[in-house]
Amino acid sequence: MENIADYLKAERSQEWRAELRKSMKAKERTSLERVKMLEEDPNVRNKNIIEVNKGLTPEMAIVESHRCLDCPDPTCISGCPVGINIPKFIKKIETKDFLGAAVTLKETNALPAVCGRVCPQEKQCELSCFYTQKLKKSPIAIGHLERFAADWERNSGKMSIPKTEKHNKIKVGVVGSGPSGLAAAGDLAKYGYDVTVFEALHEVGGVLKYGIPEFRLPNELVDIEIETMRQMGIKFHTNFIVGKTASFDDLKAEGFQAFFVGSGAGLPRFMDIPGENLNGIFSSNEYLTRINLMHASNDEYDTPVISGKHVAVIGGGNTAMDSVRTAKRLGAEKAMIIYRRSETEMPARNEEIKHAKEEGIIFMNLHSPTEYYGDEKGRVKQMKVQKMELGEPDASGRRRPIPIESSEFIVDADTVVVSVGVSPNPLIPKALKNLKVTDWGTIVVNPDTMQSSVPEIFAGGDIVRGGATVILAMGDGRKAAAGMHKYIQEKITAN
Repeated sequence: MENIADYLKAERSQEWRAELRKSMKAKERTSLERVKMLEEDPNVRNKNIIEVNKGLTPEMAIVESHRCLDCPDPTCISGCPVGINIPKFIKKIETKDFLGAAVTLKETNALPAVCGRVCPQEKQCELSCFYTQKLKKSPIAIGHLERFAADWERNSGKMSIPKTEKHNKIKVGVVGSGPSGLAAAGDLAKYGYDVTVFEALHEVGGVLKYGIPEFRLPNELVDIEIETMRQMGIKFHTNFIVGKTASFDDLKAEGFQAFFVGSGAGLPRFMDIPGENLNGIFSSNEYLTRINLMHASNDEYDTPVISGKHVAVIGGGNTAMDSVRTAKRLGAEKAMIIYRRSETEMPARNEEIKHAKEEGIIFMNLHSPTEYYGDEKGRVKQMKVQKMELGEPDASGRRRPIPIESSEFIVDADTVVVSVGVSPNPLIPKALKNLKVTDWGTIVVNPDTMQSSVPEIFAGGDIVRGGATVILAMGDGRKAAAGMHKYIQEKITAN
């Protein structure tokens, strides 16, 4: 766009334009370079679980906030699955009202410190930014600023508790405490409901706890965000499997009027190739859960995991990157990514790939395993891999990998982590006979309300999508909470 000033004049008051001229001209704002977050040294961080990204200083955050043009049509908001008022919270940072920025974030986002770290902003709000779409420049570092505001609030000791409506004493249940469940619980509490979250594991947080390593998302931060939700009146029951510990009918008999199901997709997939049952071959789910949630890397705990010197991780997504970088931290001399497509097709975040390379991870792109070989004790020791080439795009839009004949060779691997996807948890569909599911086991919902074929059951996240980012799952949770609220209120009115 040739004249930024003309664009920004649209639908703005004289007072706003005067304030903008006084603070900084639009041309000056767009000339600023995007901030670069500080990082721990790769050769230090790849030996421990210290968080890789170090965050922004207040000075860096303020300078970056100056880049925001406060567009009259803020497309960044439409690019955010939970609808954060992005220009508003960034303007709070620009005026040094850091706590106000955090309060703004919490109006729509139950987990700002989490999302500021793991949300793929580059594919959502930042992709929709005016800089990206119109100026073809680096977008505002929205994720970095979100993290800064959330961290500032936490470190200030002045944590704000989102406002809730008057308690209406109507009980609702949330199945699963992952990102979709937490988002649904937060909004339902804001509507005034008596919210109980049921978690099958012994800790609250779902995939945020068991699936994301501490070097990307420290558990302490998840616990702090959850404590804020407790302060809102939300109750959490751990070691509680809905469908086993108690049925939906049992819970309805206790007075629960509606449920949100965010039970995730925890059923691992394998490749069904020879030798896949050898010891030392894990799903990424098991590998990360043992280490992140069950402290398998600590000899004092009873759930050890043997992570070898030559670790091969099969896959190219974020979970694969988390697994291979974890293996490096557990002492792997050679930690490898085996991926059947090229780096261009990798679904992992660019930041994850960059960090992995910096930490010494070996990338074997355009390769795929075809067989595993074990030692006399039944433990994997080697794998046969085949070279691949790319053909025409498949249904996902990515070019289809095609095996190259007579290209197989042997690679040493004493630990293998298979990260080629997951399937929905089948427990809930089995517990509800009238619940409609797809051929893939995902729950069928109305996309506008997230209501299932069983009227009082709503669902979102991986159990609906099959696989989702944290922020997309949270968007489902928020939409479902609104749908549940409408359903309950209409039911009350009808009676």
